[in-house]
Amino acid sequence: MPYFDAASSAPLHPVARQALLASLDEGWADPARLYREGRRAAMLLDAARETAAEAVGCRPDELVFTSSGTRAVHSAVSGSLAGRRRVGRHLVLSAVEHSSVLHSAAALEAEGGSFTEVPVDRAGAVDASAYARALRPDTALACLQSANHEVGTVQPVAEVAEVCAEAGVPLLVDAAQSLGWGPVQGRWSLLAASAHKWGGPAGVGLLAVRKGVRFAPQGPVDERESGRAAGFENLPAIVAAAASLRAVRAEAAAEDARLRALVDRIRAGVADLVPDVEVTGDPVRRLPHLVTFSCLYVDGETLLHELDRAGFSVSSGSSCTSSTLTPSHVLKAMGVLTEGNIRVSLPAGTAESDVDGFLGVLPGVVAEVRERLGAPASPAASPTPRASLVVDALGRRCPIPVIELAKVIGEVPVGGTVTVLADDEAARLDIPAWCAMREQEYVGEEPADRGSAYVVRRLL
Repeated sequence: MPYFDAASSAPLHPVARQALLASLDEGWADPARLYREGRRAAMLLDAARETAAEAVGCRPDELVFTSSGTRAVHSAVSGSLAGRRRVGRHLVLSAVEHSSVLHSAAALEAEGGSFTEVPVDRAGAVDASAYARALRPDTALACLQSANHEVGTVQPVAEVAEVCAEAGVPLLVDAAQSLGWGPVQGRWSLLAASAHKWGGPAGVGLLAVRKGVRFAPQGPVDERESGRAAGFENLPAIVAAAASLRAVRAEAAAEDARLRALVDRIRAGVADLVPDVEVTGDPVRRLPHLVTFSCLYVDGETLLHELDRAGFSVSSGSSCTSSTLTPSHVLKAMGVLTEGNIRVSLPAGTAESDVDGFLGVLPGVVAEVRERLGAPASPAASPTPRASLVVDALGRRCPIPVIELAKVIGEVPVGGTVTVLADDEAARLDIPAWCAMREQEYVGEEPADRGSAYVVRRLL
Protein backbone atom coordinates (compact mmCIF):
# COMPACT_ATOMS: atom_id res chain seq x y z
CA MET A 1 0.00 0.00 0.00
CA PRO A 2 1.68 3.27 -1.11
CA TYR A 3 2.35 5.61 1.81
CA PHE A 4 2.14 9.25 0.68
CA ASP A 5 2.35 11.10 4.01
CA ALA A 6 6.07 11.56 4.61
CA ALA A 7 5.50 15.19 5.67
CA SER A 8 3.72 13.88 8.77
CA SER A 9 6.27 11.18 9.50
CA ALA A 10 8.74 9.54 7.15
CA PRO A 11 9.26 5.76 7.27
CA LEU A 12 12.22 4.74 9.42
CA HIS A 13 15.36 4.87 7.30
CA PRO A 14 17.33 1.58 7.13
CA VAL A 15 20.40 3.34 8.52
CA ALA A 16 18.34 4.60 11.46
CA ARG A 17 17.17 1.07 12.18
CA GLN A 18 20.73 -0.30 12.09
CA ALA A 19 22.09 2.49 14.29
CA LEU A 20 19.22 2.14 16.74
CA LEU A 21 19.73 -1.57 17.20
CA ALA A 22 23.50 -1.23 17.54
CA SER A 23 23.31 1.59 20.08
CA LEU A 24 20.82 -0.34 22.21
CA ASP A 25 23.74 -2.64 22.96
CA GLU A 26 26.45 0.03 23.22
CA GLY A 27 24.69 3.18 24.38
CA TRP A 28 22.50 2.21 27.30
CA ALA A 29 24.66 3.67 30.07
CA ASP A 30 24.63 7.20 31.51
CA PRO A 31 26.91 9.40 29.35
CA ALA A 32 27.52 11.67 32.35
CA ARG A 33 29.35 8.88 34.26
CA LEU A 34 33.10 8.29 34.17
CA TYR A 35 33.24 4.50 34.14
CA ARG A 36 33.81 2.52 30.94
CA GLU A 37 30.18 2.12 29.91
CA GLY A 38 29.47 5.80 30.60
CA ARG A 39 32.49 6.91 28.57
CA ARG A 40 31.35 4.73 25.68
CA ALA A 41 27.89 6.28 25.83
CA ALA A 42 29.40 9.79 26.00
CA MET A 43 31.48 9.07 22.90
CA LEU A 44 28.36 7.99 21.02
CA LEU A 45 26.50 11.13 22.14
CA ASP A 46 29.40 13.40 21.14
CA ALA A 47 29.68 11.74 17.74
CA ALA A 48 25.94 12.12 17.15
CA ARG A 49 26.10 15.78 18.12
CA GLU A 50 29.00 16.42 15.74
CA THR A 51 27.17 14.67 12.91
CA ALA A 52 23.97 16.62 13.49
CA ALA A 53 25.80 19.93 13.88
CA GLU A 54 27.60 19.39 10.59
CA ALA A 55 24.26 18.80 8.86
CA VAL A 56 22.71 21.87 10.50
CA GLY A 57 25.73 24.08 9.85
CA CYS A 58 26.54 25.03 13.42
CA ARG A 59 29.10 24.22 16.10
CA PRO A 60 28.56 21.04 18.14
CA ASP A 61 28.38 23.05 21.36
CA GLU A 62 25.55 25.13 19.85
CA LEU A 63 23.28 22.09 19.37
CA VAL A 64 21.26 20.09 21.89
CA PHE A 65 18.88 17.17 21.51
CA THR A 66 15.31 17.53 22.74
CA SER A 67 12.41 15.12 23.17
CA SER A 68 10.67 16.34 19.97
CA GLY A 69 10.65 19.03 17.33
CA THR A 70 7.72 20.69 19.10
CA ARG A 71 9.68 20.77 22.34
CA ALA A 72 12.61 22.31 20.45
CA VAL A 73 10.35 25.09 19.11
CA HIS A 74 8.73 25.77 22.47
CA SER A 75 12.13 25.88 24.20
CA ALA A 76 13.57 28.13 21.50
CA VAL A 77 10.73 30.64 21.75
CA SER A 78 10.50 30.72 25.54
CA GLY A 79 14.28 30.81 26.00
CA SER A 80 14.75 33.61 23.48
CA LEU A 81 11.92 35.70 24.90
CA ALA A 82 13.30 35.29 28.42
CA GLY A 83 16.84 36.07 27.30
CA ARG A 84 15.70 39.29 25.63
CA ARG A 85 13.01 40.33 28.09
CA ARG A 86 14.61 43.76 28.51
CA VAL A 87 14.07 44.41 24.80
CA GLY A 88 10.36 43.61 24.94
CA ARG A 89 7.69 40.96 24.69
CA HIS A 90 6.84 41.11 20.99
CA LEU A 91 7.09 38.18 18.59
CA VAL A 92 6.95 38.21 14.77
CA LEU A 93 5.93 35.10 12.83
CA SER A 94 4.47 34.19 9.47
CA ALA A 95 0.77 33.40 9.15
CA VAL A 96 1.58 29.86 7.96
CA GLU A 97 3.88 28.66 10.75
CA HIS A 98 3.51 25.21 12.29
CA SER A 99 1.05 24.97 15.17
CA SER A 100 3.92 24.66 17.66
CA VAL A 101 4.93 28.25 16.85
CA LEU A 102 1.32 29.45 16.92
CA HIS A 103 0.81 27.85 20.34
CA SER A 104 3.95 29.55 21.64
CA ALA A 105 2.65 32.89 20.34
CA ALA A 106 -0.71 32.31 22.02
CA ALA A 107 1.04 31.51 25.31
CA LEU A 108 3.04 34.74 25.03
CA GLU A 109 -0.13 36.75 24.44
CA ALA A 110 -1.82 35.10 27.42
CA GLU A 111 1.10 36.24 29.58
CA GLY A 112 0.74 39.86 28.45
CA GLY A 113 3.01 39.86 25.42
CA SER A 114 2.03 40.39 21.79
CA PHE A 115 2.74 39.01 18.36
CA THR A 116 2.40 40.07 14.73
CA GLU A 117 1.56 37.66 11.92
CA VAL A 118 3.19 38.46 8.58
CA PRO A 119 0.81 37.64 5.70
CA VAL A 120 1.69 35.39 2.78
CA ASP A 121 0.84 35.50 -0.91
CA ARG A 122 -1.42 33.02 -2.67
CA ALA A 123 1.52 30.63 -3.05
CA GLY A 124 2.14 30.66 0.70
CA ALA A 125 5.36 32.71 0.68
CA VAL A 126 6.21 35.73 2.80
CA ASP A 127 7.91 38.87 1.57
CA ALA A 128 11.09 39.99 3.34
CA SER A 129 9.97 43.63 3.22
CA ALA A 130 6.75 42.69 5.03
CA TYR A 131 8.87 41.08 7.75
CA ALA A 132 10.91 44.25 8.01
CA ARG A 133 7.75 46.32 8.50
CA ALA A 134 6.54 43.94 11.23
CA LEU A 135 9.69 44.33 13.34
CA ARG A 136 9.43 46.82 16.20
CA PRO A 137 11.82 48.23 18.80
CA ASP A 138 10.31 45.81 21.34
CA THR A 139 10.53 42.73 19.08
CA ALA A 140 12.40 40.04 20.98
CA LEU A 141 12.22 37.25 18.38
CA ALA A 142 11.15 36.51 14.81
CA CYS A 143 10.11 33.06 13.56
CA LEU A 144 10.01 31.68 10.04
CA GLN A 145 9.73 28.11 8.79
CA SER A 146 12.19 27.07 6.10
CA ALA A 147 9.44 25.36 4.08
CA ASN A 148 5.74 24.98 4.66
CA HIS A 149 4.48 21.69 6.02
CA GLU A 150 1.13 21.75 4.17
CA VAL A 151 1.86 23.13 0.70
CA GLY A 152 5.66 22.76 0.43
CA THR A 153 6.46 26.38 -0.41
CA VAL A 154 10.06 27.29 0.44
CA GLN A 155 10.39 30.54 2.36
CA PRO A 156 13.01 33.27 1.72
CA VAL A 157 14.85 32.54 4.95
CA ALA A 158 18.18 34.09 3.92
CA GLU A 159 16.52 37.39 2.95
CA VAL A 160 14.45 37.51 6.14
CA ALA A 161 17.52 36.64 8.21
CA GLU A 162 19.33 39.66 6.75
CA VAL A 163 16.40 41.92 7.60
CA CYS A 164 16.32 40.58 11.15
CA ALA A 165 20.10 40.85 11.56
CA GLU A 166 20.02 44.50 10.49
CA ALA A 167 17.33 45.14 13.09
CA GLY A 168 19.20 43.21 15.78
CA VAL A 169 16.41 40.65 16.14
CA PRO A 170 17.27 36.92 16.34
CA LEU A 171 15.52 34.66 13.83
CA LEU A 172 14.25 31.20 14.78
CA VAL A 173 13.91 28.85 11.81
CA ASP A 174 11.62 25.81 12.00
CA ALA A 175 13.49 23.49 9.63
CA ALA A 176 11.46 20.36 10.37
CA GLN A 177 10.36 19.80 6.77
CA SER A 178 13.56 20.81 4.98
CA LEU A 179 16.57 19.75 7.04
CA GLY A 180 16.75 16.31 5.44
CA TRP A 181 17.11 17.99 2.03
CA GLY A 182 19.89 20.39 2.94
CA PRO A 183 21.14 23.02 5.39
CA VAL A 184 19.25 26.26 5.96
CA GLN A 185 21.05 29.18 4.37
CA GLY A 186 21.40 32.65 5.83
CA ARG A 187 22.28 34.26 9.13
CA TRP A 188 19.66 32.57 11.28
CA SER A 189 20.06 32.64 15.07
CA LEU A 190 18.15 29.57 16.25
CA LEU A 191 16.97 26.43 14.47
CA ALA A 192 14.60 23.62 15.41
CA ALA A 193 13.99 20.29 13.66
CA SER A 194 12.45 16.86 14.20
CA ALA A 195 14.07 13.52 13.41
CA HIS A 196 10.97 11.60 12.35
CA LYS A 197 10.51 14.04 9.45
CA TRP A 198 13.67 12.75 7.73
CA GLY A 199 13.39 9.07 8.61
CA GLY A 200 14.85 9.07 12.08
CA PRO A 201 12.99 7.73 15.12
CA ALA A 202 10.21 9.74 16.73
CA GLY A 203 10.98 11.44 20.02
CA VAL A 204 14.16 13.26 18.97
CA GLY A 205 14.34 16.97 18.18
CA LEU A 206 17.21 19.32 17.48
CA LEU A 207 17.68 22.81 18.89
CA ALA A 208 20.59 24.95 17.71
CA VAL A 209 21.31 28.30 19.38
CA ARG A 210 24.14 30.34 17.87
CA LYS A 211 26.81 31.72 20.14
CA GLY A 212 26.02 35.28 21.12
CA VAL A 213 22.25 34.83 21.08
CA ARG A 214 20.74 35.81 24.41
CA PHE A 215 18.98 32.68 25.68
CA ALA A 216 17.61 31.79 29.10
CA PRO A 217 16.14 28.27 29.38
CA GLN A 218 12.78 28.25 31.12
CA GLY A 219 11.50 25.77 33.70
CA PRO A 220 13.56 23.45 35.89
CA VAL A 221 16.92 22.62 34.35
CA ASP A 222 19.67 20.15 35.08
CA GLU A 223 23.18 19.42 33.84
CA ARG A 224 21.97 17.62 30.70
CA GLU A 225 22.26 19.17 27.23
CA SER A 226 23.79 22.44 28.43
CA GLY A 227 20.76 22.97 30.67
CA ARG A 228 18.49 23.42 27.64
CA ALA A 229 16.83 19.99 27.58
CA ALA A 230 16.36 18.43 30.99
CA GLY A 231 16.25 14.69 31.48
CA PHE A 232 18.16 11.56 30.55
CA GLU A 233 19.09 11.50 26.87
CA ASN A 234 17.45 8.83 24.71
CA LEU A 235 20.85 7.90 23.37
CA PRO A 236 19.90 5.04 21.00
CA ALA A 237 17.29 7.26 19.33
CA ILE A 238 19.69 10.21 19.18
CA VAL A 239 22.37 8.09 17.53
CA ALA A 240 19.84 6.76 15.03
CA ALA A 241 18.57 10.28 14.30
CA ALA A 242 22.05 11.60 13.56
CA ALA A 243 23.03 8.58 11.47
CA SER A 244 19.87 8.78 9.37
CA LEU A 245 20.28 12.54 8.86
CA ARG A 246 23.73 11.96 7.45
CA ALA A 247 22.39 9.14 5.26
CA VAL A 248 19.46 11.08 3.81
CA ARG A 249 21.72 14.04 3.11
CA ALA A 250 24.00 11.77 1.09
CA GLU A 251 20.96 10.66 -0.95
CA ALA A 252 19.31 14.08 -1.11
CA ALA A 253 20.49 15.32 -4.49
CA ALA A 254 19.43 12.19 -6.36
CA GLU A 255 16.11 11.86 -4.51
CA ASP A 256 15.39 15.57 -4.96
CA ALA A 257 15.58 15.27 -8.75
CA ARG A 258 13.64 12.02 -8.88
CA LEU A 259 10.83 12.99 -6.50
CA ARG A 260 10.55 16.49 -7.97
CA ALA A 261 9.82 14.93 -11.35
CA LEU A 262 7.17 12.67 -9.80
CA VAL A 263 5.52 15.60 -8.02
CA ASP A 264 5.55 17.60 -11.25
CA ARG A 265 3.70 14.68 -12.81
CA ILE A 266 1.11 14.79 -10.02
CA ARG A 267 0.71 18.56 -10.28
CA ALA A 268 0.09 18.37 -14.02
CA GLY A 269 -1.94 15.17 -13.87
CA VAL A 270 -4.34 16.36 -11.20
CA ALA A 271 -5.05 19.57 -13.11
CA ASP A 272 -5.67 17.64 -16.35
CA LEU A 273 -7.61 14.68 -14.98
CA VAL A 274 -9.81 16.18 -12.27
CA PRO A 275 -12.17 19.06 -13.11
CA ASP A 276 -12.58 21.95 -10.67
CA VAL A 277 -9.35 21.45 -8.78
CA GLU A 278 -6.87 23.99 -7.41
CA VAL A 279 -3.22 22.96 -7.04
CA THR A 280 -1.69 25.09 -4.28
CA GLY A 281 1.80 26.17 -3.27
CA ASP A 282 4.66 27.57 -5.29
CA PRO A 283 5.27 25.37 -8.36
CA VAL A 284 9.02 26.11 -8.38
CA ARG A 285 10.23 27.24 -4.94
CA ARG A 286 8.97 24.17 -3.12
CA LEU A 287 10.02 21.00 -1.37
CA PRO A 288 10.73 18.27 -3.92
CA HIS A 289 8.40 15.65 -2.50
CA LEU A 290 5.21 17.50 -1.55
CA VAL A 291 2.12 18.70 -3.43
CA THR A 292 -1.29 19.85 -2.17
CA PHE A 293 -4.49 20.31 -4.13
CA SER A 294 -8.13 21.04 -3.30
CA CYS A 295 -11.20 19.69 -5.11
CA LEU A 296 -14.46 21.58 -5.34
CA TYR A 297 -17.65 19.89 -4.12
CA VAL A 298 -15.81 17.20 -2.16
CA ASP A 299 -15.98 16.21 1.49
CA GLY A 300 -12.34 15.94 2.49
CA GLU A 301 -12.84 13.25 5.10
CA THR A 302 -14.78 11.04 2.69
CA LEU A 303 -12.16 11.58 0.00
CA LEU A 304 -9.36 10.50 2.34
CA HIS A 305 -11.29 7.40 3.39
CA GLU A 306 -11.98 6.45 -0.22
CA LEU A 307 -8.34 6.90 -1.20
CA ASP A 308 -7.35 4.79 1.80
CA ARG A 309 -9.74 2.06 0.62
CA ALA A 310 -8.11 2.31 -2.80
CA GLY A 311 -4.71 1.71 -1.17
CA PHE A 312 -3.23 5.22 -0.88
CA SER A 313 -2.34 6.90 2.43
CA VAL A 314 -2.56 10.69 2.10
CA SER A 315 -3.39 13.56 4.45
CA SER A 316 -5.34 16.79 4.33
CA GLY A 317 -5.60 20.32 5.65
CA SER A 318 -9.33 20.42 5.06
CA SER A 319 -11.67 21.42 7.87
CA CYS A 320 -13.69 18.31 7.07
CA THR A 321 -10.87 16.14 8.41
CA SER A 322 -10.07 18.25 11.46
CA SER A 323 -11.22 17.48 14.96
CA THR A 324 -11.87 21.20 15.43
CA LEU A 325 -13.88 21.50 12.18
CA THR A 326 -12.02 24.72 11.36
CA PRO A 327 -10.17 25.31 8.09
CA SER A 328 -6.43 24.90 7.88
CA HIS A 329 -4.80 28.14 9.01
CA VAL A 330 -2.27 27.72 6.19
CA LEU A 331 -4.87 27.47 3.42
CA LYS A 332 -6.84 30.26 5.09
CA ALA A 333 -3.83 32.58 5.11
CA MET A 334 -3.17 31.81 1.44
CA GLY A 335 -6.77 32.52 0.48
CA VAL A 336 -7.13 29.26 -1.47
CA LEU A 337 -9.83 26.62 -1.59
CA THR A 338 -9.94 24.50 1.58
CA GLU A 339 -12.61 21.90 0.79
CA GLY A 340 -11.53 18.54 -0.56
CA ASN A 341 -7.91 19.25 0.29
CA ILE A 342 -5.34 16.50 -0.27
CA ARG A 343 -1.65 16.60 0.65
CA VAL A 344 0.62 14.11 -1.08
CA SER A 345 4.15 13.86 0.34
CA LEU A 346 6.28 11.13 -1.19
CA PRO A 347 8.82 9.26 0.93
CA ALA A 348 12.25 8.41 -0.46
CA GLY A 349 12.15 5.48 -2.82
CA THR A 350 8.58 6.07 -4.06
CA ALA A 351 8.11 4.18 -7.32
CA GLU A 352 6.81 5.78 -10.51
CA SER A 353 4.22 3.04 -10.74
CA ASP A 354 2.75 4.11 -7.39
CA VAL A 355 2.32 7.67 -8.65
CA ASP A 356 0.76 6.40 -11.88
CA GLY A 357 -1.59 4.24 -9.82
CA PHE A 358 -2.61 7.22 -7.72
CA LEU A 359 -3.37 9.34 -10.77
CA GLY A 360 -5.33 6.45 -12.21
CA VAL A 361 -7.52 6.10 -9.12
CA LEU A 362 -8.01 9.74 -8.14
CA PRO A 363 -10.42 10.97 -10.86
CA GLY A 364 -12.88 8.15 -10.25
CA VAL A 365 -12.75 8.60 -6.48
CA VAL A 366 -13.40 12.34 -6.73
CA ALA A 367 -16.25 11.81 -9.22
CA GLU A 368 -17.85 9.19 -6.96
CA VAL A 369 -17.70 11.42 -3.89
CA ARG A 370 -19.12 14.36 -5.83
CA GLU A 371 -21.98 12.24 -7.13
CA ARG A 372 -22.71 10.99 -3.63
CA LEU A 373 -22.94 14.58 -2.38
CA GLY A 374 -25.13 15.69 -5.29
CA ALA A 375 -22.61 18.10 -6.76
CA PRO A 376 -23.62 19.57 -10.15
CA ALA A 377 -21.55 18.72 -13.21
CA SER A 378 -22.26 22.24 -14.48
CA PRO A 379 -24.70 25.00 -13.43
CA ALA A 380 -28.12 24.49 -14.95
CA ALA A 381 -29.70 27.51 -16.67
CA SER A 382 -33.26 28.35 -15.70
CA PRO A 383 -35.84 29.24 -18.38
CA THR A 384 -37.30 31.79 -15.96
CA PRO A 385 -34.35 33.30 -14.10
CA ARG A 386 -34.92 35.29 -10.92
CA ALA A 387 -33.00 38.46 -10.13
CA SER A 388 -31.81 37.08 -6.81
CA LEU A 389 -31.91 33.91 -4.77
CA VAL A 390 -31.23 32.98 -1.17
CA VAL A 391 -29.73 29.58 -0.32
CA ASP A 392 -30.13 28.37 3.26
CA ALA A 393 -27.12 26.20 4.13
CA LEU A 394 -27.21 26.84 7.87
CA GLY A 395 -26.10 23.88 9.93
CA ARG A 396 -24.44 22.20 6.94
CA ARG A 397 -20.71 21.83 6.64
CA CYS A 398 -18.27 21.88 3.79
CA PRO A 399 -18.67 21.38 0.93
CA ILE A 400 -22.48 21.57 1.01
CA PRO A 401 -22.78 25.41 1.03
CA VAL A 402 -20.66 25.63 -2.12
CA ILE A 403 -22.50 22.74 -3.76
CA GLU A 404 -25.84 24.45 -3.12
CA LEU A 405 -24.47 27.69 -4.57
CA ALA A 406 -23.28 25.91 -7.69
CA LYS A 407 -26.66 24.26 -8.18
CA VAL A 408 -28.59 27.54 -8.35
CA ILE A 409 -26.18 30.05 -9.90
CA GLY A 410 -27.73 29.32 -13.30
CA GLU A 411 -31.18 30.26 -12.00
CA VAL A 412 -30.29 33.96 -11.79
CA PRO A 413 -29.53 36.11 -14.86
CA VAL A 414 -26.12 37.58 -15.57
CA GLY A 415 -25.86 40.40 -13.05
CA GLY A 416 -28.18 38.64 -10.59
CA THR A 417 -27.08 37.56 -7.14
CA VAL A 418 -27.17 34.46 -4.98
CA THR A 419 -26.95 34.87 -1.21
CA VAL A 420 -25.72 31.85 0.72
CA LEU A 421 -26.59 31.65 4.41
CA ALA A 422 -23.99 29.55 6.19
CA ASP A 423 -22.53 29.14 9.67
CA ASP A 424 -19.58 26.96 8.67
CA GLU A 425 -16.33 28.93 8.92
CA ALA A 426 -15.00 27.19 5.82
CA ALA A 427 -17.67 28.96 3.73
CA ARG A 428 -15.87 32.24 4.38
CA LEU A 429 -12.93 30.86 2.41
CA ASP A 430 -14.48 28.43 -0.02
CA ILE A 431 -17.21 30.63 -1.50
CA PRO A 432 -14.71 33.34 -2.60
CA ALA A 433 -12.42 30.56 -3.88
CA TRP A 434 -15.32 29.07 -5.87
CA CYS A 435 -16.01 32.48 -7.40
CA ALA A 436 -12.38 32.83 -8.48
CA MET A 437 -12.36 29.35 -10.02
CA ARG A 438 -15.74 29.85 -11.73
CA GLU A 439 -15.11 33.47 -12.79
CA GLN A 440 -18.05 34.79 -10.80
CA GLU A 441 -17.99 37.92 -8.62
CA TYR A 442 -17.77 37.57 -4.86
CA VAL A 443 -19.61 40.64 -3.59
CA GLY A 444 -18.84 40.09 0.07
CA GLU A 445 -20.06 38.94 3.45
CA GLU A 446 -22.99 40.44 5.28
CA PRO A 447 -24.28 39.87 8.83
CA ALA A 448 -27.22 37.53 9.30
CA ASP A 449 -29.41 36.39 12.18
CA ARG A 450 -27.41 33.16 12.22
CA GLY A 451 -24.01 32.72 10.66
CA SER A 452 -23.24 34.98 7.72
CA ALA A 453 -24.71 35.87 4.33
CA TYR A 454 -22.27 35.46 1.44
CA VAL A 455 -23.31 37.34 -1.70
CA VAL A 456 -22.25 36.18 -5.17
CA ARG A 457 -23.03 37.98 -8.45
CA ARG A 458 -23.28 35.96 -11.63
CA LEU A 459 -20.94 37.16 -14.39
CA LEU A 460 -21.11 34.24 -16.82
